[in-house]
Amino acid sequence: MRLLVAESDPAVATFLQTSFDPERYTVDLSDDGTDAKYWVERRHYDLAILDLDIGRGQGRQVLQFVRAKRSQLPILVLSSQHRAEECAEVLDLGADDLLLKPFSFSELSTRVRALLRKVAPFAEKVLWLDDLELNRVEHLVKRAGRVIKLTPKEFGLLECLMRNAGRHVTRAQILKQVWKLPYDTLTNVVDVYVSYLRKKINGPLDRKLIHTVRGIGYEIHAVADRAGPQLVKSKE
Repeated sequence: MRLLVAESDPAVATFLQTSFDPERYTVDLSDDGTDAKYWVERRHYDLAILDLDIGRGQGRQVLQFVRAKRSQLPILVLSSQHRAEECAEVLDLGADDLLLKPFSFSELSTRVRALLRKVAPFAEKVLWLDDLELNRVEHLVKRAGRVIKLTPKEFGLLECLMRNAGRHVTRAQILKQVWKLPYDTLTNVVDVYVSYLRKKINGPLDRKLIHTVRGIGYEIHAVADRAGPQLVKSKE
């Protein structure tokens, strides 16, 4: 899942980006209102975290802009304003939740997950392929009902493959989407992690889901259903 964090304090922004990484979120940082509005218009986000003090007090204007442009986007506002009237105003302007500073990351993370669960139909909460299930909100992977423990990068790699189920995914695409690296980077990290993932997902089962496409990259598909739809998104 991709989050936009619009935070005026560089230290707080970096802390949030670092803290969200183990939870398998991709975080884009913005340190001013104009930049935040630019990215909201041009990139899909699953949730936005907005510092009310961003842009020299332009947080309310940014909040209204984001809500007008993305009516279904969950918005969590961070504020140092503790007056009840100001908190109520922020919610009236379109915020879905408000967290007062200072805050603990565990509370912020819990609220983010709660907001994502509420909008699950819009956020494509669960990806399915054959007997493989990936829950993007709970960061949970199951195959044939068995929970599979994945590292953050393994989870991101699997999500990348499942979003492109039935299609070839090149190493360049994987490097860009999962590791945010250019293809000319001298690394075999994709092949190494696909090997890790294949052992966990394919395992001893007869139906192998992750396949190598020689000279191109990788593909995930269920062999028995190769000619049919490969990806089903839940309606939960």
